[in-house]
Amino acid sequence: MPITIDEFESRGPGGRETNAERVVHFLARNRDKAYKAVEIVEATDVNENSIHAVLHRLEERGLVRHREPYWAIGDLDAVREAVIFGATAEHLDDELGPESRDEWLSAAREGSENEE
Repeated sequence: MPITIDEFESRGPGGRETNAERVVHFLARNRDKAYKAVEIVEATDVNENSIHAVLHRLEERGLVRHREPYWAIGDLDAVREAVIFGATAEHLDDELGPESRDEWLSAAREGSENEE
């Protein structure tokens, strides 16, 4: 499946879209239609065993809509915000390194100890 030049340019070396990104990009490019989950699988190569979990997570965030048995892109403003947030987080990871959950928890414990 071809991608837009913007998608091509935004990927890092060897970069690969997540399942959620592939679904959102596919539905956004085809926003005038709604698809069954199996059709989304065929168009995006997302594993059939994963598609419903992916779609439900996206629905919870308002990025896709669902009317049994069809799925369509959700609120375009929410999609734009999610894409901007993802790009910003990726840029910060590239510049500053990825966040560490352990470091966050350690800092939170130290902060609470200092308050006492």
